[in-house]
Amino acid sequence: MSISAKPASPPQASPIRPVELTLDSVFQFRCHKDIACFNACCRNIDLQLTSYDILRLKNRLGLTSSEFVGRYTIPFEMDAHGMPGLKMATKPGTSECIHLTEEGCSVYEDRPAACRYYALGNMAVRKKGSGEVEDAYFVVREAHCLGHEEPHEQTVEEYRMEQGLDKYDEMNSHWRRLILKKRSAGPTVGSPSERSLQLFDMCSYDLDSFREFVQSPKFKEVVDLSPEQERELLDDEESLHEFAMGFLEQVLFGVNSVKVRPGAREKRIKERREVWDQRRQQQITTHQEDLQKRQYGE
Repeated sequence: MSISAKPASPPQASPIRPVELTLDSVFQFRCHKDIACFNACCRNIDLQLTSYDILRLKNRLGLTSSEFVGRYTIPFEMDAHGMPGLKMATKPGTSECIHLTEEGCSVYEDRPAACRYYALGNMAVRKKGSGEVEDAYFVVREAHCLGHEEPHEQTVEEYRMEQGLDKYDEMNSHWRRLILKKRSAGPTVGSPSERSLQLFDMCSYDLDSFREFVQSPKFKEVVDLSPEQERELLDDEESLHEFAMGFLEQVLFGVNSVKVRPGAREKRIKERREVWDQRRQQQITTHQEDLQKRQYGE
């Protein structure tokens, strides 16, 4: 996920250099406030946000998750099944980041992972014949960026540490794996239910609502949490975030990531079946009443 320039007219070559880098690979780049192109990359963004980006930014601005999403993001669909994604909002009528000021980035200490990686790109990949998810890195070299001409070399790993990406990558790794798994599975998994999409949206982008969900009676009927575990989830957002990812993995792929109370699943299925039977009977009754009304001219 990286900041990328929107297509120009006429079309230009891709800014991504098609050379895969490792953590030990050396590349030349340095950005600083005295460089002539400083903040140019922030004036033309197409920036996807991760789940951890949302957590950091909403806390930075003193907002709830839903308040931040409503004010500072733009929704989009990540795939043909409508998996919800969010992009950073831009200033009205421009492609300039909404957080850019004359002095630079107003949320710099909590800037998104893609901003930290620039001018590197990073993506999670599962190579053919391998079940392991690996990180792939590559250089993004846009025409306006003069940072590549700076006489400063470092390894990918050194750059990651300098930009504080170790924490971001750790917190985003589970979420990124879920998205990759969904994309890789293709038609074998099928289209997620509306409820699954809603849960993906809540777990990914609305941690405050997920915290309330964890405390709901229906959740506690199904999920087996000790008092200590529940306290940790309510007091520590990073623990809550990781738990949300495990819960989401269980919802989407049936992976036993969250401990379920004995018999809870069977109970929920029975309850749902009863609800479905009630709805079906109501539909039959309504249909019969409509037939009677038509028959007797009512």
